[in-house]
Amino acid sequence: MTINDHILSVFNDTMERDFASHLAGQGVIAVGVSGGADSLALCFLLAEYAQEKNVHIHALTVDHGLRLEAAEEAAHVAMLLKDVANVSHHILKWDHDQKPDARIQEAARRARYDLMSAYMRKNSIQHLFLGHHMADQAETFLFRLAKGSGLDGLSAMSAMQDMRGITLCRPLLGIDRQVLIDYCVAKDVKYIDDPSNKDENFARIRLRNSMDALSEEGLTPKRLSVTAKRLSKAREALEVISRQAYVDCIIEKEIDRIVFNLKALLRNPYEVALRVFLMSVSDLNTDDGYGVRLERVESLCDDFMYQTSFRKRTLGGVIFERDDKKGHFILSKENAIMTRI
Repeated sequence: MTINDHILSVFNDTMERDFASHLAGQGVIAVGVSGGADSLALCFLLAEYAQEKNVHIHALTVDHGLRLEAAEEAAHVAMLLKDVANVSHHILKWDHDQKPDARIQEAARRARYDLMSAYMRKNSIQHLFLGHHMADQAETFLFRLAKGSGLDGLSAMSAMQDMRGITLCRPLLGIDRQVLIDYCVAKDVKYIDDPSNKDENFARIRLRNSMDALSEEGLTPKRLSVTAKRLSKAREALEVISRQAYVDCIIEKEIDRIVFNLKALLRNPYEVALRVFLMSVSDLNTDDGYGVRLERVESLCDDFMYQTSFRKRTLGGVIFERDDKKGHFILSKENAIMTRI
């Protein structure tokens, strides 16, 4: 079996197992293509898979305008994909007056997702496929470990993830990057090496460059990815339990107000109560933001679970208050309260 046949077989099995049921009835999908080996391999693999599914692929390349070569590289991707069946290529440009002074990769990532999600909403596309692979998963795990992340963060990237109205799909998380490079070489696909991927000014790159030393101690990308997957399963179980607790503890729920049974909520373990609060903020705050910082919700949960009195406060656009006389814990959307006043 050739490298092409092998990876296509693995990829198709993954697609059928994890994504096919979600794509049923969808005539169009999107894929982010930077020009690197991982995203190009994904695009070509999807093109082969989609031929039998009658699915059209919108390949999206973002020109961040941060390097002089960016426009040329986007044009190179367009050339590589121009004759691929069922694929249309589109270049999205990030308009900005000047290069960000700090957190360049974070700003570029946010702009990239904003541009692609806007394009998808305009063209009624739900699913965005991304080329994150096994090494990316390992780096994400290490990066979040260094930041002190909890269970959710250490679960790293999910195969499918909802993000502000679109669904991110990552079918390559179980595939080694070298396999993707070999696939591109076998297909004579001229991929691009982004020089920023070697710039040790970025924490992710320093972590990437440490992988050889970590692998010698047994912390291989595969092992770290397996650990992240196991943590993800634990997180999924907690989400189910917490969702049930959320439903069981509610006394009253309106579009701008949720009232919980105080004693019932307090009977839950800390982690379940924390997730109930996160779910509540998400349900009440419908803005298209990036969510409230976990540390702030943890601080609120600490006071709720362990203090005899609770100070009324606002978090993520939601007012939290405790009514011991009625035995209620009340969450109200802030702007709704202002409107009533």
